[in-house]
Order: sequence, then structure tokens, then C-alpha cells
Amino acid sequence: MTARAFITGVSGLTLSEAERSFLRAARPWGFILFKRNIDTPAQVAALVAEFRSEVGAEAAVLVDQEGGRVQRLGPPHWPKYPPAARFGALYELDRQAGLDAARIGARLIAADLEALGITVDCLPLADVPAPEGDPVIGNRAYGVTPDKVSALAAAAAEGLAAGGVLPVLKHLPGHGRAACDSHLALPVVGCDRDTLEATDFAAFRPLAGQPLGMTAHVVFSSIDPDRPATLSQAMISDVIRTAIGFSGALMSDDLSMGALSGDLAWRTRAALAAGCDLALHCNGRLGEMEQVAAESPELSGEAAARCAAALAARKTPDGADLAALREEFAALLARLPAEVSS
Repeated sequence: MTARAFITGVSGLTLSEAERSFLRAARPWGFILFKRNIDTPAQVAALVAEFRSEVGAEAAVLVDQEGGRVQRLGPPHWPKYPPAARFGALYELDRQAGLDAARIGARLIAADLEALGITVDCLPLADVPAPEGDPVIGNRAYGVTPDKVSALAAAAAEGLAAGGVLPVLKHLPGHGRAACDSHLALPVVGCDRDTLEATDFAAFRPLAGQPLGMTAHVVFSSIDPDRPATLSQAMISDVIRTAIGFSGALMSDDLSMGALSGDLAWRTRAALAAGCDLALHCNGRLGEMEQVAAESPELSGEAAARCAAALAARKTPDGADLAALREEFAALLARLPAEVSS
């Protein structure tokens, strides 16, 4: 049966009977994991298998595994990875070393995820922080210039893909100027479009062919003063699809975040009407999940084609020597003092 145009979370370490019934009936395109869903490798693999048993073997399973502050799987069962800014610091010392570290780090993350059946990582960020930006991005960014950010983000995407995991480019068309945390409130960026084109948007253009992308809950008042990018047809059509040229499947950022107003049904309708291919809902609250599902149609037309193309872009892992890569990765990171961009 055809999947519907949303991605869902669930509440815990296993599926409840109510969640099983919901998944069978609602047929989400994908499932996203959070720390509340993660205990041991065996438990995570079993939860992933439970999900796929209800919705189909090809369904996408996502996680936010960036490294640094945003890492859903961590010690003692999985390695701790550095934040993106550490790769940026190494890049300043030795450009190729920085690129190699970003690529190898992502390749190792992919190995961790692929072993569990997780097929999509919400990485890399191509956000370019500005001085007025909220720390919510901070050291999650690779740097403060578009060329550097896009180069390192491309290396990370390459590493994930080599390990059989699809990357998600975020947060289109840029979260670096947001002066508040969109998890809590709605950021409004008043910068003129020419500056945005030369900085924020410029970092995403070289990455426009990535298979999946995620929107930003940010208002860009010089383009659409009334709606954040997630809910704005002007932002998605004119900026994300045209000015940036992003051609992959586009998901919203989490619709349950504090930046957005209205109930989950309205938010879902608005995001899909604006041009998102997939509505993302993360908090695992079944009542909200049901609202999102009710407003998410079966995938069809261009949205279905983009989502199918994204899944088809996933490669078989390249068979790399992971032990050797971990040694190389550690050696690259050791070239910087531990306190630099940690």
C-alpha cells in the first residue's frame, strides 16, 4: 500500500498495541527515533524491526545523529562524536584533513546506524551562523562562511552515503541568523534578500542535489513576512526549490516545535500546502500523531517521485575497514587541542 506523507515518532522503547494499530492504519513514510526510544543495540534493532513489521520493509527509519550536543545514540553502547565545529577548526589548520575528518566521522556514524536498521541520518547542517544567532546552532555548524560550510557538509553527506545511510540536508534555507531557538519560539530574520543569497542560501546551493532536506521554522521577513519557511509557499517555491535549486524530497522540521502556532492538523495542512513533501512529527504523543496522519494524504505526483528517488539513492555500504577508519579518525582529531571547538 502507498505510504502517506508524514514521518512519525513513538513514545517508548517498544511499540504499544495502540501504536501498532495506528501505524498499520496510518502508513507513515518513515519513523524517527529519539533518546526515549533508545537503550541497547538489541532493543533499538528490535524496535526498528517492530516498526517495519507494521508498515513495510522499505520504510525509512531516521535519527538525529550529528555528534556533539545532538546525538541520540551515545555511550556506553555507541561512540561519542565531536560537533561539526571541530571539523571546521581542523579545516582551518589543514583543509584536506578537515574534509577527511568530516567524511570519516560520518562514515563511522553510518556504520553505527546501519547495524541497527536505521537508514536516514538528519545530517549535515549547512546553516551559517551569524553574530546575532541563537546558540541553538552554535558549534553544530561547520563554520561561518558559505564555502567552508558547504564543503564540510558535502564531505559528511558523502561519508553517510558510503555507509548505506541517507543524509538529510538541514535547515533549508538557513537557521544561522535565527535570534531564538525555534524549539521554543518563532525566529524572525529581517536581513535583506541580497545578503541572504550571498551567505545563508549560498551554503546550500552546492548541496542542492542531496536526496532529502529539512525546512527551517524561521520567518524571512524580506521574502515572506507572515509565515516561517516550513509553512511558506514563497519560501519553498521561490527560495528552496528555485534560488537554491534543492531537488530532493523535502520534510518539515518537527511540527510540534514551539515556533509554530495552531493545532497539529492545521500545521500539517499548511506545511504540505506550502510545498513540503513530508510532515515530520516527533514527540510520540498519539493524539497529535493521529491529527498529523489524518491530514497527510497518500504520497502522489512529484512528492511521491521525490520520496521514491530518495529511497532509491541509498547505497550498499562500501565495505570499508572500520577499525582502520576509527584509527585514522582519532589521529586526525588529535591534531587539535581537545578544547578547540569541543
